[in-house]
Amino acid sequence: MSDCLFCKMASGEIKPDVVYEDEKVLAFRDINPKAPVHILVIPKIHVATLNDLNNGDLAGLLLQTVAKIAQQEGVAESGYRTIINCNSDGGQEVYHLHLHLLGGKKITSPLA
Repeated sequence: MSDCLFCKMASGEIKPDVVYEDEKVLAFRDINPKAPVHILVIPKIHVATLNDLNNGDLAGLLLQTVAKIAQQEGVAESGYRTIINCNSDGGQEVYHLHLHLLGGKKITSPLA
């Protein structure tokens, strides 16, 4: 999708602060972090919302990638939160499926 911010990141047109990348997934630091570790994990193909995800293999890969990055970032043992916002009432701002990985402190409210 040509006007999608995250598609532009996945294609390399925009350069985020990448922490992980493979042929199907891109992960980068959030520009407005809500925790010491706040990373967004996206599929490289455009999937607008969680409601549009119809590929179980990709869903599993995204979750496995979150766990891998949590290890890499040193928050797997202490704990972390994963959030997927879906549509406007769910807090989704960019309509390209993305998982938030938050850690590095005790998470006591949704994004505190």
